[in-house]
Amino acid sequence: MLSPPPLSLYRNHLLFFLLFSQNLFLSVPAETHQVFVNFRGEDLRFNFVSHLTDAFERHGITFFIDEHEYRGKNLDNLFVRIEEARIAIALFSPRYSESRWCLDELVKMKRLADKEKLTVIPVFYKVKAEDVKHLKGEFGENFFKLAMTHPDCMREWKDALECVCSYMGMSLADKSSEADFVKDIVKEVQRVLEAITPKEDEKIPHKEEEKIPHKEKEIRRFDHFWDYIAGVMVLIGFLRLISHF
Repeated sequence: MLSPPPLSLYRNHLLFFLLFSQNLFLSVPAETHQVFVNFRGEDLRFNFVSHLTDAFERHGITFFIDEHEYRGKNLDNLFVRIEEARIAIALFSPRYSESRWCLDELVKMKRLADKEKLTVIPVFYKVKAEDVKHLKGEFGENFFKLAMTHPDCMREWKDALECVCSYMGMSLADKSSEADFVKDIVKEVQRVLEAITPKEDEKIPHKEEEKIPHKEKEIRRFDHFWDYIAGVMVLIGFLRLISHF
């Protein structure tokens, strides 16, 4: 009677199967967000931004916001999120210019916009576009206080503010409805997404996959996962069976 193959052979086959199955599972692409929202969290996180992101969800617009603004984390992670987006919304508010975080993100957004890799939409919430562009009023005061502690960044921040404010933007007028303003922003984002050229689309991987509804994609990923688990269990059972011969 022939002796059974060494257990190391079984382990090698199992390892190969696990790696192969995992690649199949991971090949189902994760969804890429369409919109990056740049904003001052202390001003807007729990009011206007929460209403805006809720409207995005209702209209099937995927987005990324920095949930917690952990100051100790690497800003490069957020830069990657900006690069992954098609649209960036620069949501200016009176205290926006207190934040180096916001201004550094804005510089990154400007650089990508200059290379036509990103569409930036300036939105002015309870602050005048003129005050943002020319650093006047409360917005300007906050900016220069911050710039005094970071003089090496001042020029780049000012250039980014001036450049982004020159784009076609949206402003919340005094005594106007915030609910209507949110609707207008959603419509503008939808318009820009529809206007994206094929050339720009080529930089977004898995375009056909993006046409699949989000829930269906999640179901597909779930099915792949259980196929992977079932395959592993079958292989383990098979190896245990033949080890007895």
